[in-house]
Amino acid sequence: MERRDFFKKAAVVAGAAAVGSSTAEANLTHQPIDNRKVSTVAFPEKRPLIMYSDRPPLLETPREVFTSALTPNDQFFVRWHMPDIPTHIDPDTFTISVNGLVEKELKISLNELKTKFEQVEVTAVLQCGGNSRSAFTPIAGGIQWGSGAMGCATWKGVRLSDILDHAGLKRDAEWIGFNGSEKAAYYETPNFVRELHLDELDDHVILAYEMNGEDLPYLNGYPLRLIIPGTYSDSWVKMLSNITVTNKYKHLFFMDVAYRVPDNKCECETPQKKAPKTKPIRKMNVKSVIGYPTNGAKINNKSAVVVRGVAWDDGHGIQDVMISLDGGKTWDKALLDDGKLGRYAYRTFRYTFKPLEFGEKTIMAKAINKIGQEQPFDKEIKWNHGGYKYNGIDKVTVEVV
Repeated sequence: MERRDFFKKAAVVAGAAAVGSSTAEANLTHQPIDNRKVSTVAFPEKRPLIMYSDRPPLLETPREVFTSALTPNDQFFVRWHMPDIPTHIDPDTFTISVNGLVEKELKISLNELKTKFEQVEVTAVLQCGGNSRSAFTPIAGGIQWGSGAMGCATWKGVRLSDILDHAGLKRDAEWIGFNGSEKAAYYETPNFVRELHLDELDDHVILAYEMNGEDLPYLNGYPLRLIIPGTYSDSWVKMLSNITVTNKYKHLFFMDVAYRVPDNKCECETPQKKAPKTKPIRKMNVKSVIGYPTNGAKINNKSAVVVRGVAWDDGHGIQDVMISLDGGKTWDKALLDDGKLGRYAYRTFRYTFKPLEFGEKTIMAKAINKIGQEQPFDKEIKWNHGGYKYNGIDKVTVEVV
């Protein structure tokens, strides 16, 4: 595939999906809707995925992919905000600009990023803040994702702090603004710009040009994207083109209106009474997803069934994943991997059991992190109008035959 003519080879398929019932009781959640079928059409560099829209591309990873610590690039979810995505990017002429309150403004090529700065890697989960949004009742605004608006990859690039050190920050520098190359179809629609305070910067924040040992897939932000481990993906700007350093916070739609939850203890509200004060979603909460078996799968009575899945949080690290086969009355520990991929990565888990009765069997998974945070039951999660940060105990129901 020629990157310079990417979308000429992309299939043009109409599509957007919304599911759920707005007449259901408010302020409740249930399990995300994960029984959607994959599309019959694949985008370049991608296998067929669950598709919500082709422009902008909105693609979800099927549940069965989440049995390994790294998500294959061609099965990694895709989320764009604007329909106008560049179709011509020449890696030989591409540069990223660094400007604003710096001692020297920079234009850095991809080759310079790869040869003039220390190369680093970080393995981290990328998750949309609206992942599992279809669990909220009534329907919350936005794409009605199931559990697959996420993935984990090893990202390679250079530290953002090294770039800023090279440019030289002026004394009154406080904020870093990031702009990608996607554009709105309507001129009054705000650009997708994110801001990061200097206090939020650490050595794990990088500008990545590789994903799982390959160039970034076009749909995942080629040729360069911002990586902020532990945070939701709305801050991971794709097709990064410009970095501007300022001394004042710039009010922006995607910072001040979108991607926010109520600023109260439960982060909740009701459709009738919206919260008067909100806050950015930022850090991910603890969560797990069962990749095998999937809902509706048939398993043999008295056979050894190995439940497998992934668990993660914002970087504190996963301590345990617990499995229940009796509706949450009792729990048993699953086996975790060695955690060598680091605290921002998935930890895979597995649990073996032998079903002894025919009929339906529900398997539940609950992750607990190293500071004691754990996934709640559905009924303990309250509604927010954006449908953000759902992390209810995961369930799959199978048939024992």
